[in-house]
This record gives sequence, structure tokens and C-alpha cells, in this order.
Amino acid sequence: MLARRIIPCLDCDMGVPGGRVVKGIEFQQIRYAGVPWELAGQYYEDGADEIVFLDITASHERRETMTSVIKKTSRSVFVPLAVGGGINSVEQAREVFNAGADKITLNTSALKRPELISEISDRYGNQAVVLAIDAKRRYTLEEGRHIVQTEQGACWFECSFYGGRQFTGIDAIAWASRAVSLGAGEILLTSMDRDGTYDGFDIPLTNAVAKRVNVPVIASGGCASPDHMLEVFKKTDASAALAASIFHFGEWSVRNVKTYLKERGVNVRI
Repeated sequence: MLARRIIPCLDCDMGVPGGRVVKGIEFQQIRYAGVPWELAGQYYEDGADEIVFLDITASHERRETMTSVIKKTSRSVFVPLAVGGGINSVEQAREVFNAGADKITLNTSALKRPELISEISDRYGNQAVVLAIDAKRRYTLEEGRHIVQTEQGACWFECSFYGGRQFTGIDAIAWASRAVSLGAGEILLTSMDRDGTYDGFDIPLTNAVAKRVNVPVIASGGCASPDHMLEVFKKTDASAALAASIFHFGEWSVRNVKTYLKERGVNVRI
């Protein structure tokens, strides 16, 4: 298997001059974490395999601000940068790529207009298109859903959009499969139930999606320690683990996480 990747995630509030990195719990209770390009530079120096920027307050007016952050970051950070939030056209994707991004992530815009995935992947290649899924457990079982067994009982996973503020009724596992068929080259899979909770990754969700698609899956939501990364790598086929809080607030460094994983048999790049 290819080396597993460790990916810091910067949730960016672009509603303030220059932008700021924030972190919440279950997509709420937001707190300040730092300056985007400064944190990105720190993680690059520390050995991050990639860095994800998500504009959580995306709008047309703020797009220029986000691209300026990417331009500033890409001058001194030389690992792949993935950028998402409010990208709803090939033209906007081009602006982000021209600013220095290697990948773009799509969530709300792809759910509302799935053909956008094909339009961007046809132009830039599927390796440049990451489908972001923010999924929440639903224990009211419905016909036609992909049912997953968990310790709390059988459930299905519903996609949300607009930063977790609205739900779609769309089955997350089915949507992952469809998006890959449309040209998505990677899945960024976030468990809303685990986001910021420090309870560990949602193993049943991650495992179900990773087995369903033939592209890399990034596990996201709930990571509190290298033990959680070790668990998701041992129990699922996830190709990467994404974390925010443990890096932003100095609990663990990327380098220490990688050393911990390598000593326990996980293939990571040191």
C-alpha cells in the first residue's frame, strides 16, 4: 500500500481582513486558531504531506481574499494544497488553481449541480477534484439507504451542505460512489458527529465509503491523538487522516504523529 498521508486542515473564516483559522465542535462553538499562511508554513516544515484550506464563510465577495491567502502560502509551502468553499464554476476553480492550489474540494456546489464535478475534472484531471462529504448519522432507517452497523445500532449517513447548516436527504455512501463516476478523484469524508469531539474517527462510516469507491479516502472528524489515526489506518482502507485541533493547539506535531505511526507499523513518509 502507498504511504498513508497526514493532512492538517485549516478552516478559514474569510469574513475578517486577511482571514483567520478557526475550529469548532460538531460544526459549532467556533474558536480562533491562528493565521492561515503561518500555520501552513509551520505544518509544511513539520512534515505534512498535504494541507487543506476550507473557506467556511465562502461567498463571491470573499473569493479574492481566499486566493490571496493561497498565493501567500504557496510562495513558501511546497506540498499539495487543496482549497474548498464556495467554488461553483470552472472559472472559479481556475482562479484557485492559478493562485497556487493543486486540488479543489467541492461540497455544496456539487450536491446542487453534480455535473460540475465532470466539468472541472475534464479540464484539470480527476486528481485535482476532491469531493468533500459532511455526513451525519441517521438512526431512522429508510428503504433504499445504505445501512451501516455501528456500536449504537444500524444507521445511514446523510449528506449536509452549507457548512453543515442544511441537510439534503442524500445518502452519503451512494453520493460518494456517484461522484467518483462523475470524475471525483478523492473523497474528503467528515463525520459531523465526531467533528471536534476528540472521540476518534467514525470507523464504520470511513470503512463503508472506502470499500465502496476506488479512489483515495481522507478520514476526517474527531481525531484527538495518533492512536485515532492508527485505528483508522488499521481498521479501514483510508489513505489519509486529516486533523485540525491537535495540530492547531499544540497538542501534537505532525512530525511526532508520523514517528508514532511508523513505530507501530504504519507506512508514512518521514
